[in-house]
Amino acid sequence: MTPDSIEVRSLDVLAFCGVLPEEKARRQPFRIDIDLWLDLSAAGGSDDLAKTVNYGDLIDKLVVLAEEIRVSLLEVFAQAIADVALSYELVDAVTVRVRKLRPPVEADVETTGVRIHRKR
Repeated sequence: MTPDSIEVRSLDVLAFCGVLPEEKARRQPFRIDIDLWLDLSAAGGSDDLAKTVNYGDLIDKLVVLAEEIRVSLLEVFAQAIADVALSYELVDAVTVRVRKLRPPVEADVETTGVRIHRKR
């Protein structure tokens, strides 16, 4: 795997993801971090957007995904994000972190979440 990566940090979205009735009734706030692992040498040597991944396009796709998804588990949400990232043919692997910003627990906790890594 190449050591090069494109990073997107703290993409805040609203989505339906959770097992409790109130989580199914209204969108919850989530924060997404994503690392795309790919060889950036061609882009770095050419200044050509076609030789990399347009992170603006990726972000737009992730926002649409968040608007459309309805799942119970964060693991499924993270996998769907990984699938979007791996749809770019230049991407060798992806690391996705999804955090629920207002988890429905009684304890004082800032976030809950999952982190997954997927390879092509």
